[in-house]
Amino acid sequence: MSLTAALDGVSEAQIQDLVHRHPGSLPIDEIDPSFKNPIAICRELRTQAGPIDNLLVTASGLPVLVECKLWRNPESRREVVGQIIDYAKELSRWTSSDLQREVGRRLGVTGNAMLDLVRAVDPSVDEIAFNDALSLNLRRGRFLLLILGDGIREGVEAIAEYLQRHAGLHFSLGLVEMPIFTLPDGGLLVTPRVLARTTSITRTVVVVPEGHRVVDVEDTVDQVGDDLDPEREAMGSERLQFWSDFLKHLKLDDPEQPFPKASRGGYISVMLPAPNSSSWLTVYREKSKNTLGVFLSGSRNSVGERAVQAIVDAWYDIKNELGETATIIDRSGRATVSDSRAFPALNTPEGRDAAFSWLAERVNTFVNVVRPRVRSVVMDEGESGR
Repeated sequence: MSLTAALDGVSEAQIQDLVHRHPGSLPIDEIDPSFKNPIAICRELRTQAGPIDNLLVTASGLPVLVECKLWRNPESRREVVGQIIDYAKELSRWTSSDLQREVGRRLGVTGNAMLDLVRAVDPSVDEIAFNDALSLNLRRGRFLLLILGDGIREGVEAIAEYLQRHAGLHFSLGLVEMPIFTLPDGGLLVTPRVLARTTSITRTVVVVPEGHRVVDVEDTVDQVGDDLDPEREAMGSERLQFWSDFLKHLKLDDPEQPFPKASRGGYISVMLPAPNSSSWLTVYREKSKNTLGVFLSGSRNSVGERAVQAIVDAWYDIKNELGETATIIDRSGRATVSDSRAFPALNTPEGRDAAFSWLAERVNTFVNVVRPRVRSVVMDEGESGR
């Protein structure tokens, strides 16, 4: 029976779909058996480096990244290698919680959708062990990177030399040619074959345990001294009750985001992962105007301040994620991202509930959008030795 090559009629999106529906078709055993039997999680996962075509993960917490490419010129081969390494470098800055959050956003579901998909295949998977292993593999850059194409001809030696310039990761790379043929009945026959693979490329990696950092933070709950007059003390108590009530409404998608404390002041702080607590979200109430709001803050001349600037510079990439009411504002001569809204009925129980619901959603969204970007700036500066 004769077969006719069908690649000219197949799009990269169709190959993505094929991989997602039939991950067992990938010749992973020939590349790195430790990644065998991966489970398809999602397509087009959004990262700051761009969307990953296919994300898969093993029941043991090993990530598999797939980039599909129908090459039409030699230059694109080297570009796609650099592209998938950029994805790996970006994911090495994430924790399992970051990946859980972004997968949930991509699939439009709440909870740990990734774990649910893994358990659908292997119900014996332990949640804590899976998340710990996934975080460790992400931090170490322990990935399988697969490039699927229709005409890979790049020499493995040249690619290995190129990969050695990207320190800090422990990954395996496979180049897989994906001939697709049309059967007489209209079906497709896929015959993937490995053209090249790297052995484990070992690099020197300094690992900082997740969650460990130098902290120099004053308690956000103001201490009430004996010398305060009764009026000021009453004001502090009212504010403390206000923020305590708000925090009952606040739900954060990111399980590793430290929860803020109630305060006797006009604001509370949501700390972000910058050294010396140099970046945070300021969540405030302007009582005279019945206004609530949130804005990104950073200490002057710090990594946190540079993270704020990087986020402002990326405004057109993130404004849709933050929502149409978010904006850029100027605070003391420095631009930052912010959102605020007036609630005329803030002093009524119904109005306060509506205000708290709005503010809780805004804080959660801001954390989801800016926290990974703050961490990315911190990682970049650490890599550059700044």
